[in-house]
Amino acid sequence: ISPCGRLVRFEETESAARIDRLNRQRMVAVRANIAGGFALADRIDALRAAADDIGVPPGYGIEVLGGGRELERTLADFGWTFILSFVLMYIVLAAQYENLVHPFVILLSLPLAVPFGLLSLHFGGETLNLYSALGILVLFGVVKKAAILQVDHTNALRAEGMERHDAIMQANRDRLRPILMTTVSFVAGLMPLLIATGPGAEERRSIAVLAVGGQTFSLLLTLLAIPVLYTFFDDLGGWMHRTFRITNQDELFETVPHSNAGAPAATVQQKED
Repeated sequence: ISPCGRLVRFEETESAARIDRLNRQRMVAVRANIAGGFALADRIDALRAAADDIGVPPGYGIEVLGGGRELERTLADFGWTFILSFVLMYIVLAAQYENLVHPFVILLSLPLAVPFGLLSLHFGGETLNLYSALGILVLFGVVKKAAILQVDHTNALRAEGMERHDAIMQANRDRLRPILMTTVSFVAGLMPLLIATGPGAEERRSIAVLAVGGQTFSLLLTLLAIPVLYTFFDDLGGWMHRTFRITNQDELFETVPHSNAGAPAATVQQKED
């Protein structure tokens, strides 16, 4: 029997009370709360920058967990959400108007409102976060509604025989009041969310700031841009229709002689008296 002193050495040191692991690797968690006036995405970037300044030894890495990881995943999925929303809106509008060109007039009006929404976040003291991304989707729905009112009434007037220029001018005059009423009711509906002070109101407030500011400030630009876009794409659609129609007719004329090459020929001779 050997004493323990010959086999081991005893030392009093400090160690972690527990060892946490992530994906079978040891980890040390650093937890923090977000101070007022800061966004989670901004603080994550600040923490990453601080870690880069300190320097991470080889074999070590930094990974965001908790709400930060969920935010990064959600923002990554939002890109596909925007793309899918545009595709679905185009399909529905193309089926409604039975036209492949006019839906572009409505969809191109949506990006015009985004800069005004971002400026509203800046002047309102808000940040670009998950809730403001939801506000962009809400803003798209309202701006699209105003464009649909203009385009749909213009097509209806042209179907009645009115010239395009006159139809555009008349449609804008007829639909100005409904568009203004829609904007006012939309802003009034979001006012409780804009001025709320309860728990969680600061986070959800960015939805109202972006949607209200984007719709209000982009209203005039949208009213002016839709007629211009409608005229441009209507001319483009007419040019494409004429081009493909002429091309198809040329191909038809080229194939007809070949198809009748083996057909019997008939001659008519005038009988001489």
